[in-house]
Amino acid sequence: MSKYFLDVEYLPKRWYNVIPDLPEKLAPPLNPATMEPIKPQELEAVFPKALIAQEMSEERWISIPEEILEVYRIYRPTPFIRAERLERTLRTPAKIYYKYEGVSPPGSHKPNTAIAQAYYNMKEGVEMLTTETGAGQWGSALAFATNLFDLKCRVYMVRASYEQKPYRRILMETWNAEVIPSPSKLTESGRKILEKDPNCPGSLGIAISEAVETAVKSENTKYSLGSVLNHVLLHQTIIGLEVKKQLELLDLKPDIMIGCVGGGSNFAGFSYPFVKDAMKGEIELIAVEPKACPTLTAGEYRYDFGDTAGLTPLLLMYTLGHDFIPPPIHAGGLRYHGDAPSLCLLVKHGIIKPIAVSQRPVFEAGVLFARSEGILPAPESAHAIRIVIDKALEAKKTNEEKVILFNLSGHGYFDLKAYEEFLSSKLPDT
Repeated sequence: MSKYFLDVEYLPKRWYNVIPDLPEKLAPPLNPATMEPIKPQELEAVFPKALIAQEMSEERWISIPEEILEVYRIYRPTPFIRAERLERTLRTPAKIYYKYEGVSPPGSHKPNTAIAQAYYNMKEGVEMLTTETGAGQWGSALAFATNLFDLKCRVYMVRASYEQKPYRRILMETWNAEVIPSPSKLTESGRKILEKDPNCPGSLGIAISEAVETAVKSENTKYSLGSVLNHVLLHQTIIGLEVKKQLELLDLKPDIMIGCVGGGSNFAGFSYPFVKDAMKGEIELIAVEPKACPTLTAGEYRYDFGDTAGLTPLLLMYTLGHDFIPPPIHAGGLRYHGDAPSLCLLVKHGIIKPIAVSQRPVFEAGVLFARSEGILPAPESAHAIRIVIDKALEAKKTNEEKVILFNLSGHGYFDLKAYEEFLSSKLPDT
């Protein structure tokens, strides 16, 4: 296994904003009451002004404050690794590389935006952040970041994941966060859901409703989102910018780039710096989602709420409907009814290709990767690995030396219950 590290001096000093490079102008979010484009001041109840400015920015490059870079240096730049043992296991002529984001303290890519969001809120005098989390990767990342910047944090965790992944909850609580299973009785939106279904497993849409409601009704409190919105994807582009430098140092050009997609943050962060290459047909970008929540492959392209209760602005995106509650698959971070509007626009134009896969083949790929490379991938990341393996085997049939890159967006050491179910043949092929 060959690892390619960057020195800290190569840490990107700016984030890349894809908005000016999209094939058409991105449709604005709408105020559901007026159906008019949302005004910046209308978002100030939930977001700090600095993040609202980034959300609506059309500047291609946005500087990263030194205070954020200082925290990034705890774990960034992250390693770029050639999966030589996996290549040998598959007997493929393809060269497989992955960017490993699991080296961050919370174990995923999520701190890249959590740190930035906590910093900007702290600078504007916010005292507490609320958020939602599925598998717990985002919640633990925000707990990590708010703890560093002395903010309080309340996390509404999708009930199915709250019960499946208790160690994520413990990690969040270790970093001083309050973790609430969602739907809960603490909010009006949560109580309405529980009245209809007391055993509701929850969804990211429901948890978002609860977190937004809490932020709006609480003093000195803002809401923090881990995916979908422009400013979140912006912060994540530090991943792809590092990959560009690592490829440059290796004199390497990728043929295929693959990532999993729930809301779009890790995939966008990994691939957006390469979008212009994809537009020219030089790279194939593949977004992998679960068949249990097939937003990009089976959703409708239309305006919809980002949450279940209808508290958020309307976004133009592929959606399964904001009241869709997916089955409780173990890739909790991929159980979202919509996707980032910019990502959806790129899918609409055929620049990004979406693929949906079912649960058992995903875990087969995760186990094969762990037995070859030694790292147990998160169930979310294993979706990408499934297609990496498929593409490598296709290259074997045609004897092509394809260069395949993927984003290993997090480790799976808090997901051992899921792997236990798979190894004991109890995991449903949802």
